[in-house]
Amino acid sequence: MNRTVRNIRNVRTVRTAVCAAVVLGLAVGLGACSETVDQVDKAVDETYEVTYEVTGRGVDEIQFHAGGGKAMDPEIETVKSPKLPWRKTVTLRGIMPPAVMPIALDEDGADVTCSITYKGKVIKKVEGEGLVTAGGCVAVSPVTG
Repeated sequence: MNRTVRNIRNVRTVRTAVCAAVVLGLAVGLGACSETVDQVDKAVDETYEVTYEVTGRGVDEIQFHAGGGKAMDPEIETVKSPKLPWRKTVTLRGIMPPAVMPIALDEDGADVTCSITYKGKVIKKVEGEGLVTAGGCVAVSPVTG
């Protein structure tokens, strides 16, 4: 039992580090031009819908951008113990990136695919086993291109 507890702690530590790295990467990428981002976010008030989908097995939690907050500081919603396949359509605004992050605590029991669809076209898809999926799917806002 102690081994199981240690494994869960290790998995949580790795999951937290991977999620933090993803968020840091987004912040650094967008933070380099934070004033420009704020100006663009105000200027680009266009909304768009995306559909997130997560399939597979072994997912303990799903986090996703649901449209709240700002482009530089999006609110993240969480679904605990989701029933797979899971699907959610959200409305985002401006340059806010669509993002869905399935999280699996069992490094051996997860087999996950996540995708982001915009206007019927998949704009991002990631497949993986175990902790490989911790980074999830993050795409560029389709209204910027």
